[in-house]
Amino acid sequence: MNDFGYMGKILSMDLSRKKAGDLPTAEYSERFVGGRGIAAKIYWDAVVPPTNACDPGNYLILMTGPLTGFSGIASSRLQICGRSPSPDPESFSYANLGGGWGVFLKYAGFDGMVIQGASDSPVYLFIHDGTAEIREASSLWGKTAMETCETLKAELGHGTRVLAIGPAGENRVSFSTLLADDGASASGGFGAVMGSKMLKAIAVAGNEKPIAADPDRLRRLSQVVVKLRKGAWEGHIPIIPKRTKPKPCYGCTGCFRQSYEAEGGRQFKFHCQAADIYRRPAEKYYNEHNEVPLLAIRLCDTLGLDTAVTQPMIEWLMKCYKEGVLQEKDVGLPLSKIGSAEFIEALIRKISLREGFGDLLAQGTARAARFVGKRAEELSSYVILTRANDLRDYDPRLFIANGLLYATEPRRPIQQLHEMGHALIRWLGWLKGKEGAYLSTEVLGRIAEEFWGGPSAADFSTYKGKALAAKKIQDRAYAKESLILCDIFWPILWVKYSEDHVGDPTLESQIFSAVTGREVSPEALDELGERVFNLQRALLLREGWGGREGDNLLSYLFTEPLQFVRFNRECIVPGRDGNPVSRRGEMINREEFENLKSEYYELRGWDITSGFQTKAKLKELEMEDIARDLEGSGLLK
Repeated sequence: MNDFGYMGKILSMDLSRKKAGDLPTAEYSERFVGGRGIAAKIYWDAVVPPTNACDPGNYLILMTGPLTGFSGIASSRLQICGRSPSPDPESFSYANLGGGWGVFLKYAGFDGMVIQGASDSPVYLFIHDGTAEIREASSLWGKTAMETCETLKAELGHGTRVLAIGPAGENRVSFSTLLADDGASASGGFGAVMGSKMLKAIAVAGNEKPIAADPDRLRRLSQVVVKLRKGAWEGHIPIIPKRTKPKPCYGCTGCFRQSYEAEGGRQFKFHCQAADIYRRPAEKYYNEHNEVPLLAIRLCDTLGLDTAVTQPMIEWLMKCYKEGVLQEKDVGLPLSKIGSAEFIEALIRKISLREGFGDLLAQGTARAARFVGKRAEELSSYVILTRANDLRDYDPRLFIANGLLYATEPRRPIQQLHEMGHALIRWLGWLKGKEGAYLSTEVLGRIAEEFWGGPSAADFSTYKGKALAAKKIQDRAYAKESLILCDIFWPILWVKYSEDHVGDPTLESQIFSAVTGREVSPEALDELGERVFNLQRALLLREGWGGREGDNLLSYLFTEPLQFVRFNRECIVPGRDGNPVSRRGEMINREEFENLKSEYYELRGWDITSGFQTKAKLKELEMEDIARDLEGSGLLK
């Protein structure tokens, strides 16, 4: 070990040559910290356009952060990066995995791993005690992700943690996932990347733990974190009485992560969006609460599909069937039975195995809609919100600042969208007089000043202040994705049991300093996040993003009035002076949005006309090497 918080090396695995090696973490950690930052830098150095997502030359990069492996601070996360087939067109993208797999990769002796090439037959990796083995996996090919995990744990020992793909990943479904223990899954299409490399699973085991520079300080800070987060999710946790139970990630004090036990004792997740994937269709079909939504979650996880893409696809199929755009005989699916167990079983299996119409759906809703025809494309606008076919939530017609977040990212940036979204949900509870609600208009205003750049960020009816709020949210998120910290737990914006109910924006930097021994201020940590965001921006530009032209939203957001949002059907937000107003019927104003982009580019130090980065800004961020490469490609101002 050569540094506090780190294991000192990153595993490098070439599946084509069956060869393993190491990269020194220290070459990357000073500028890019860990997680998304280091992964993006490795990708920048190694993957040159026009490499496709499923080419052997694409890298699959799995990175922990310096805080991974320390208990009590919600840091048991893993960042997964590479070129993904999920965005349309495909591009560099990312995923975030919870549970405990990332912690055990670190315990196995590595801060991360880089996988290149492709095996000529199915294999899995066994990483343990600072070594890596490539093992034959033909007998696992075709099994579900859950079956694969169980098989390898039985073979290697139950202390082993396994990350696997299902048939959807093997068949390179564009929105296929990776599944780890306890139902933890990673979206973003990287199941297809693993499948293209004939890599069925990665098993990790070990007992080598990272060391903090100041363990006593870290212990005190973790106690503060637990105290501030006490009761944060009370009343906001989706549960089924006597059916679901809390299932925190490894070493975490708990949030709203829930699980339930299915037949055979298998544990599956039940939280966030996944809990909602098939609930409404199933309740409508059966006219009562039932367990078919749980079946939908199980099928997606074990076969390997992203629920945030599958859910809007189901809604699109429903709309197409109702309007006669699609017929059962044409697609080989029981469309008249959407909501039933029969339908969801047929749909998930056809997509995962790419059978019949499922082969088209495996490319994502937008591509499928273009193939079906104009009306199908129009109907897709009612269900998806991104170029990666993600469902419509945290709509930018409701959250103006989110327009910039969506426009500059290759997929749904949920780790950024949660900031304003979760705060607004709690404000709505206070507005409606919910018992125990405390996030008042006054508290929201103080949160805006402390975290989003000023009180105007808390006025959801105006474009004023939203460019600065978006920049601050992004920079903080990229620091968080590099440390790595849990998106649900961090940042601590609100506190239930305190006098003013406002959180502490300095805690992340204090914890980073305690672990690594690098004294970093909150401002310096935000700058680290800004550097990583600029690195991702450079990657996207190099892959053809298009600068200002690429920073756009789906066209319907400018032409279709907002009707409702899932958690806020009346579209109520705080307006001027905190007075409640409805944004129902609102659209993104194109001229205002272009002005907002200009303001945002100016805050970022980018060229306003092109949206390209500038040499001066990248020099300020100590990224001269990135600037030289961009300048040579005509992508720098």
